[in-house]
Amino acid sequence: MLPTLPLLALLASVSSPVIAASPGSFADGGQTLVSAMMMFLGNEEKVYILDKAEGNAATVAGHPAWGSVWDIASHQATVMDVRTNVFCASGMHLPNGSYVTFGGNGAVGRGGVIGSQKNPSGNGAWDAEYQDFDGSKAIRILNPCTDSDNFASANCQWFDDPSLLSMQKQRWYSTAEALADGSIVLIGGFVNGGYINRNYPNTDPQFEGGAAENTYEFYPANGRGVETLDFLIQTSGLNAYAHAFLLNSGKMLVQANVSTMIWDYNNNVETPLPGMPGNVVRVYPASGAVAMLPLTPANNWNPTVIFCGGSNMPDEAWGNYANPAINTWEYPASQDCQRLTPEPPDGSAPAYEQDDDMLEGRTMGQFIILPDATMLVVNGGLNGTAGYATQTGQTALYADMPFGMSLASGPVGTPAIYNPNARRGQRWSNTGFDTSSIARLYHSSAILLPDASVLIAGSNPNVDVNTSTIFPTQYQAEIFYPPYFSATTRPTPTGMPQTISYGGPYFNITIPKSSYTVSANAAAANTTVSLIRGGFTTHAMNMGQRYVQLNNTFTVNNDSSITLHVAQAPNPNILQPGPALLFVTINGIPSNGTMVIVGSGSMGQQPVFVASELPASVFLSANESDNGSSVSNQNSKDNGANGSHTGAIVGGVVGAIAVIGLLGALLGLLLARRRRRAAAPSISYAMTGGGPGSAVLAAGAHRGLRSSDSSAFLPLQHDNHSDAWNGSTVNLALGSPYKDDAICGGGVGGLTFAVAMSRYSDVEVEIFESASQFSPIGAGIGIWPRVWRALVAIGLQDLAQYASRQPRDDTVCTLELRKSDQANGYAFCRIITHGTLLFFHRADFHATLVKHLLPSCQIQYSQRLESYRRLESDGHSSTNRLKMLV
Repeated sequence: MLPTLPLLALLASVSSPVIAASPGSFADGGQTLVSAMMMFLGNEEKVYILDKAEGNAATVAGHPAWGSVWDIASHQATVMDVRTNVFCASGMHLPNGSYVTFGGNGAVGRGGVIGSQKNPSGNGAWDAEYQDFDGSKAIRILNPCTDSDNFASANCQWFDDPSLLSMQKQRWYSTAEALADGSIVLIGGFVNGGYINRNYPNTDPQFEGGAAENTYEFYPANGRGVETLDFLIQTSGLNAYAHAFLLNSGKMLVQANVSTMIWDYNNNVETPLPGMPGNVVRVYPASGAVAMLPLTPANNWNPTVIFCGGSNMPDEAWGNYANPAINTWEYPASQDCQRLTPEPPDGSAPAYEQDDDMLEGRTMGQFIILPDATMLVVNGGLNGTAGYATQTGQTALYADMPFGMSLASGPVGTPAIYNPNARRGQRWSNTGFDTSSIARLYHSSAILLPDASVLIAGSNPNVDVNTSTIFPTQYQAEIFYPPYFSATTRPTPTGMPQTISYGGPYFNITIPKSSYTVSANAAAANTTVSLIRGGFTTHAMNMGQRYVQLNNTFTVNNDSSITLHVAQAPNPNILQPGPALLFVTINGIPSNGTMVIVGSGSMGQQPVFVASELPASVFLSANESDNGSSVSNQNSKDNGANGSHTGAIVGGVVGAIAVIGLLGALLGLLLARRRRRAAAPSISYAMTGGGPGSAVLAAGAHRGLRSSDSSAFLPLQHDNHSDAWNGSTVNLALGSPYKDDAICGGGVGGLTFAVAMSRYSDVEVEIFESASQFSPIGAGIGIWPRVWRALVAIGLQDLAQYASRQPRDDTVCTLELRKSDQANGYAFCRIITHGTLLFFHRADFHATLVKHLLPSCQIQYSQRLESYRRLESDGHSSTNRLKMLV
């Protein structure tokens, strides 16, 4: 009889789309029975957990257990039998939804000593007490099961027999990355050793006396042999658990030590990329938080990878296989974050881009991608590295080690959210988050659950079970609830598929009116459908983790339900075949995830079909049951099902007017770039308090405008008409230093102009907003294709997530005008464009502009600019009326 934990309260097992959870809080996740060094989500019911072979109290088949399965509904764990030592293995999904793990360590006994029976090489072959076998070449496969299956059957248990299935080489701390055909490449690893993969001095970087495995192989091998990977020799020592990501080209990004490359694994050709800025190490044991940013239609599913935290310890401090040369727990972890787009869409050379620092330094921090396209970081420490030891180069005795075997200190118990689409300087937040009292250091793990909460478990910086040391072997699991758990209503979609193909016919998902609290039109326009693969989690990594947003349009029905028309996955390089959770997210609030299989479900070349054209989005007209919130023509009897979007006449016309301001902003950008002066004279500003009734500028300049009308360009009166900006009066003084000034208001046009101009280091941008804060007031916004391309060019492509439909690049009927005040209405005007008119809710558009403002922009609230005083080089000044207000 397999032991289980005692039954929890009945309420813990009740499933509901609305979960009584406090946002930003931790909840009891029960006991895992084995320490969760590794985890993966098997299906909507079960999480599978693996530990190294050690003396856990829970037993199975007469020996300590180092495997278990955790039930999501009850938070109960049940032990599973694993034969070989899984210590520091790698793992990945398979196309049919199974999971496979690779390698590990030789057999060990109590205290981590080599097993009682040894291989000819001297490694443990088997241990009489723990009864574990050598796992260094093992390939273990598990078919996830549900409660409706017989867990006692062999089909639901780990297959773990190296005599029948094994790798060609011993691999400990190797990397696994899935390929487009569902096969897996296995990269590097130790043969044996300990802390890092080198001797010191490092005189034999290729072999390290037989302890390093700087090669790669494939699973299944299919006749392919083992080959040397020069990159691993170059990065010798700090190349364990290298970061690897399949790219859209079919090649692979690989990062280890402080080096980076793009790898053609079919031909073993390496293309070096720039090194990691600041020489910050991100791989084990520095163990930075590393993940691919969400792949969306807005970024054309082109990967960008973020690297955060880790350590910039000098090379000699890392020591050797035995232990580090310094007291690592005294060395602060890095806060640094860098982004890298390995294959820039404009064809430019790849380069690291400085991102916002983390809120604190972290080693062993871990990214979990959430359904709202933000990224949660959990676990880790303020100081030191992963790994454990009984001594360092500075502390010779274990009795003098202040944190037991741990090489890290300062557990970070407060999670943080990274928003990749927020403006620079505002991407990290932990406001309102609780702090866990459980240290999550070496051998911790975390995984996204189907209800969009996050399971956190593990931590064991000890050679064997130790529950009395300062950082003990940890069996207590926790569940963290991200901010969207503040919602009282969550989407409950129906019609979720079980499989997703690459291209082919779209599918429909239905969202009932009870799934949202805003108007149906607003909900539909702010809905995304995404696939999330949580991956195989170990050592602060989630191998295979990806977020892929699917294209979709929608139809808002008369009963205010929403039908989503959803495209299939783009191709297997963007999301490799295998299991994933399908989420529907409305206004940042996700549904429960539905487990689907992406691709054919089989190993081999995946069928890729031509993507079918999605129907045009259709809003609910205002004279139907959506509280009058639609932008449709109230007299129209045509709901736009033909794809011509006939209902959007009013919104389109108003949006077209607003677009004039955006075009003017780009024109202003070009004009300002030509205002090059011989020097940058000082400017003093005359301001007036903002608010209703205050003058914008000279009398008459603002006639008919509300106090919020700063979203369009207005020519303003000025006393000296000879000062008008034109090619003959602008002082160019070529070759001399200059400084441009951009004066902007806080409306849509002004902020767009500010975003564009602030990208230039030689332009000072100052924004004057008459109100006490930015406040979007006005109609919806329509963006024509050419303007959309201009917005993308200045970095505003993430606006696409708020558009009523996805941007297109074909010829479509963008706007249709209908005469419908008679029994049989007819269309009298159609506007055909290359690309489609995009509609935005003004608040979403405005908020996106605000988050893209750079910190260099100066913002003056409750102020209006009437004139400015320019100090000339002779010390005299002249007062000028403003020539243009944005």
